[in-house]
Order: sequence, then C-alpha cells, then structure tokens
Amino acid sequence: MNDLFSGKLFATDPFEPTAAAARARLAAVRPSEYARTRNHLGGAVTRLSPYLTHGFITLPETLAAVLARGPLDVQHKFVYELGWRAFFHHVWRHRGVAIFDSLHAGPLPDDAYARTLPADIREARTGVPVIDAAVRTLYASGYLHNHARMWLASYVVHLRRVHWRAGADWLYGHLLDGDLASNHLSWQWVAGTGSSKPYLFNAENVARYAPPAQHGAGTALDTDYGTLDRIARGGPLPGAEPAASDGRIAATAEPGLSSQGEVEGTTAALPPAPSAAMFAGRDVWLVHPWSLRDAPSDLPADALHIGLWLDDFHRQWPWSAARWRFTSARMAALTSAQYRGDASAWREALASARSVQGWRDPHLGDSFDGFDLQPPAPLFAEPGTCCASFSQFWNRTTRGVQRASELLPAGG
Repeated sequence: MNDLFSGKLFATDPFEPTAAAARARLAAVRPSEYARTRNHLGGAVTRLSPYLTHGFITLPETLAAVLARGPLDVQHKFVYELGWRAFFHHVWRHRGVAIFDSLHAGPLPDDAYARTLPADIREARTGVPVIDAAVRTLYASGYLHNHARMWLASYVVHLRRVHWRAGADWLYGHLLDGDLASNHLSWQWVAGTGSSKPYLFNAENVARYAPPAQHGAGTALDTDYGTLDRIARGGPLPGAEPAASDGRIAATAEPGLSSQGEVEGTTAALPPAPSAAMFAGRDVWLVHPWSLRDAPSDLPADALHIGLWLDDFHRQWPWSAARWRFTSARMAALTSAQYRGDASAWREALASARSVQGWRDPHLGDSFDGFDLQPPAPLFAEPGTCCASFSQFWNRTTRGVQRASELLPAGG
C-alpha cells in the first residue's frame, strides 16, 4: 500500500483536501513502478482515488499529467485502470439504480445469502489476519488497497455467504473515495453477479502480495481453489476461526456514520438551503462534493460560489466523519458558504437565479436537470449501447488507438 515515488512514502500520509495535494500525488506517479508492483499491498499505488471521486481532478487531467513526463502505450496498466473507473460509470449511466441489484444471477440465488454483515467482520475479529487488518485499516484511514478490497469482498460473499449489497453498502460508508459505481460494481464483479464467475483467493495468494503478519496459513483461506469454488457454489461453509470463536481477538470499534456533516473547523451544523431571495437575479456557480476543483476562469466576476449538500442523498448514503471533513474543507476553500437541503428546496431556491452553472455528476441524479450543469470531459469515447463487460468496453473505446495520448481531447 506504499506509494514509493520520488523518495516519498505517501502510504502513511493523510489525504490532504487541497488541489496541491492532488497535484503532488499526480507528480509522484511512476507508471512503470505502478505496473510492476501495484498488486502488492506495499506496491506503488497512486492513492489518487479520493481526488478522482470528489472531482479535484478528472481522468483526462490525470492522464495528461502522467503523459507530460513520457509517452505510454494505450494498453499500459495505468491507462487500463483508468478505463475501469470509466467503465463502471458507463454501466451506471446506462443501468441507473439497477446497479444496486444483482445484474445477473451469481453462483447462488440472492436469497441464499445473509443480508446483515456479521459483527465479527465489522469489529475486525474474524481470526483471518488479512481480513481483520483490512477492516482496521479502513476505519483508521478511510482507504484500502484495491487488492485488500477484493479479498475483503470475496471473504464476505463467498466464505461467509453474506449478500454483496450488505458488504458494499458498509464499505462505501467508511471509504474516503467511495464512488457508488466503482464500489458497488466491484462488489458485483467479486460476487459473480457482474462477471462471469466469482472472484476467489486463498492463503497462497495472500502470501504473495501481503506482508507476513497478514498471511492466512491455518485459516479457512489455507485451501485450494477447487474447494473454494465448491464453497462459493453452495458447499459447506468453513467453521469460525479458533481465535475468533474463543475471544482471543479484541473487538475494534466501528466508527459512526452521519447523514449531516459539519462545516470543517467549526462545530456548527451545515445551515439549510437558502431562500430564493439570495439567488434572485444572480449568477450562481454550484460546488458539490463530486466537483471539488477550481471554477472556470470565465465566470462573471460577481458570481455566487455556493456549496451544495443534498440531504436526500446522505439520508440514504451516510458518510464517515473523516469524509465529511475532507470534502467540506475543500468546499470551504472554493465557496463563500455551504448549505444543505433536499433537492426540491434547492430547485425552488435556484429557480430565481439568472444563471446556474456547475459540473454534472451521476451522484446528483436528475435533481438539477434544467440548470446548466455540464459533464466533465470524458477520457474514453462513449460506446453508445451498454457494454456487458469491461473487455467489451475496452475494445470498443480503444479500437484503433495505440498511444495513450490519442485518448486526450485536442489540446489535452
């Protein structure tokens, strides 16, 4: 999980909510090291995901910054991983709320899985070292290496037979980089409801990529893939790990989640959405938690820069305190004030404005259709029809492209 680039160890650094921090991580990316070591928990991962999820930077800006230091083939692993993020959003655009249900049948019927995440998983006391370490890391940092996310999801779904949606909702709430499409569709890929087969892992796989303290010798992971596949398809579940069942593992407290954050640096709750009088005849630039980058330079000089929080969204998808702090601190640097309210209250208030501009994002749904919210420039061309798999999406969007620079818009 270390970003060993340019002599810096980003893995132990906090995620600073600034544009400068995002640029520093971009400047530190070394694609060859990333491709060679990214699967290792101590590998050269970029840790850019919180900045991408919250719109500090876009995919084209990310690729352009890396290409400024040297060319890449379009099939390079770094470009390929940007493609996965684009693919998940492509599916979300086409399938909408259907991504929160199983896209197709998995190894077992949906009703074969429990709908509640067991307490021993939530409290990091399963007795499986790599799983307990992942949960503790999640709570402490709001971040997990992608391989740890896959192992955690596979353990939850296939070795504990808990429905992927229960795990996905829980993980999303604690992630600093939680993106509904990337998170929930990744869980479906692991579960086998969004892919052709379930993703499985064993102790040998963990030993290859994780530090010794997290290896799984002597646990339920210490078996062959044939046995794991039979378990995933309805075979007998392994029993509880001895250390977990006899109380030798102390519970880790799960941090609380909130649907109403506080303005960073104060103890005051976010104020409710203002009345229409505040916006009457004004030009408004809307800043929301998924568009935390600088405003365009051609806005009217007297435009109101307003931070928007949607109560409708956060009642359904509460966040950790760390994520509220991360996003509200950046929003404070971009706006004159932040407000929270239901989408209906925001639409009523903004209807009196002369113009309302901002960046569109699928997390907003259709709440602000009719206002001038523009989608960020895409990195990959939209295939049109919904692609059934990542390989189909990749083949369609990169057909005829050889150099990664060809993906960038003219002048990008």
